Amino acid sequence: MALLQIAEPGLSLDPHQRKLAVGIDLGTTNSLVATVRNGVAETLANADGEHILPSVVHYAKSSAPLVGTEAAAKANQDPYNTIQSVKRLMGRSAADALQLGEQLPYEFVESDTGMPYLRTSAGDLSPVQISADILKTLNRRAQESLGGELEGAVITVPAYFDDAQRQATKDAAQLAGINVLRLLNEPTAAAVAYGLDQQDKGVVAVYDLGGGTFDISILRLTRGVFEVLATGGDSALGGDDFDHALANWLMQQAGEHQYDASTSRELLGLARSVKERLTNESQVSVTLPGTGAEITLSREQFDALVQPHVAKTIRACKRAMKDAGVELAEVQDVVMVGGSTRVPLVQTRVGEYFQRAPHVDIDPDRVVAIGAALQADILAGNKPDSELLLLDVLPLSLGLETMGGLVEKVIHRNTAIPVARAQEFTTYQDGQTAMLVHVLQGERELVDHCRSLARFELRGIPPMAAGAAKIRVTFQVDADGLLNVSAKELSTGVESAVQVKPSYGLSDNEITRMLQESYSNAQDDREARSLREQQVEADRLVAALRGAIAADGAELLTEQEAKDLQAEIEVLENLSKGSSAAAIEAGVEHLAQVSDFFASRRMDSSIQSALQGQSVDFFEKEKR
Repeated sequence: MALLQIAEPGLSLDPHQRKLAVGIDLGTTNSLVATVRNGVAETLANADGEHILPSVVHYAKSSAPLVGTEAAAKANQDPYNTIQSVKRLMGRSAADALQLGEQLPYEFVESDTGMPYLRTSAGDLSPVQISADILKTLNRRAQESLGGELEGAVITVPAYFDDAQRQATKDAAQLAGINVLRLLNEPTAAAVAYGLDQQDKGVVAVYDLGGGTFDISILRLTRGVFEVLATGGDSALGGDDFDHALANWLMQQAGEHQYDASTSRELLGLARSVKERLTNESQVSVTLPGTGAEITLSREQFDALVQPHVAKTIRACKRAMKDAGVELAEVQDVVMVGGSTRVPLVQTRVGEYFQRAPHVDIDPDRVVAIGAALQADILAGNKPDSELLLLDVLPLSLGLETMGGLVEKVIHRNTAIPVARAQEFTTYQDGQTAMLVHVLQGERELVDHCRSLARFELRGIPPMAAGAAKIRVTFQVDADGLLNVSAKELSTGVESAVQVKPSYGLSDNEITRMLQESYSNAQDDREARSLREQQVEADRLVAALRGAIAADGAELLTEQEAKDLQAEIEVLENLSKGSSAAAIEAGVEHLAQVSDFFASRRMDSSIQSALQGQSVDFFEKEKR
């Protein structure tokens, strides 16, 4: 009888059936989409053979938005309705957007959510909506090239992006109908594209200078796993700044001529063209718009204009190396990412600092998308997981309850897992011998607004004065999302632990709701936390002072002094019942000052008591 066949885990029943997945580099200036075909990662082109999609969207009142090259062509004629460099606005507040408005010629509109909106002929649009239009275009290109629906996409973000910027990127993808397999840091994607993950070990520096962002990341590779040692950079520094510096210089050459929004955009486009030509030419001649004057610019002059921006990136590299605790000699590879790294001065300065020639073999505009495609191919199930360890992230922060019903976050959301974090806590009351460890999940400041995951007790703490004990609480999350929390008293080694699964039971909608609540209630939460912290401090001082009076008041205080202290204690107790954190803080400081004489007397009394019965011979022996 023939043996029945069973497929290998993770493999399709049809060996030729592959799940369609792509990597997307959503860039400030340009965007790309890539996939793995026949074992090779490649970027996908549109019907005209163009691989790079300019990250530009043009909006008209009665027609669908134009994206890419067609939109870029409208920039000079219709600058207010042609949006570019929108990545700089992702996750930013309206106030941040207004500061950037000097460089971005758009009309910003504030909203109830605090997110900046851009006024266009098609209505007021958020950066998330505009980015979604770019992603829709890339999604259509991928589906047309691959001939089917996508399993999902890996979308890259700068390592410097904060939580709000990453969440905005995911929101844009969801709006575009894309299943996000993972948000991947651009430096990691670049290292994967060069195959550096196949090395046994080594330190890699990834210098990423795009159109609008700069990142420097120091990575350590150990057996296929990248560990981020340090990151740095500037989320508002890039090739766009080179263009503006050159455009300002060109404007100065125009003398008295005044440029409006339309001709200013034209001048910016001219500056970008000059920058690109100077990559291969030693000098370039151009005609200034509006004046017709012809001027010549050398590469040396251009280098002098952009040198301050390049110097800022090198300073960031130095800081990142110092933070990583790595010597220059330990860096084995330097990877260049982003179109702005084509500038010869950039390559020269980076090579001089790291003392080695950087990798420039792969098109710096495509390297991130290619790395993302390789990751997407694995996540879609087309390759064994063992080929590369991919790290997930925590959807919500994990922390502990502290006195006053407050939440102390130990591991913040969007932290890559596996991860371990430890933090030391202490006791609240004198003689406390046990501690209740309450593990929570969420972004809010109060326990009532977060999700309870587990509770366990640590017993056997030596009785000490409040605040003297040291209890180290360690959070460990493994690659499967399993959380282990342990608490250890450091002087005795007594320990207790619990295992929980933090992501269980929360749907994407619930996570989204919790995040939205944390954003909308951020100010109220900060005020509530401040109030609770002051109330806890007031309660602690009142309890300590009442206990001291009960123990030593009869001996160390006159009747009037005791009466005055009791009155001051009652004043603080009444203040702590109110809603003013500032008033309670002032009350705590006042009570600490007026009771300082009592604390001094107790200390003197303790010292005298300790010295009683000791002879001079005892102290002489101690000296010897």
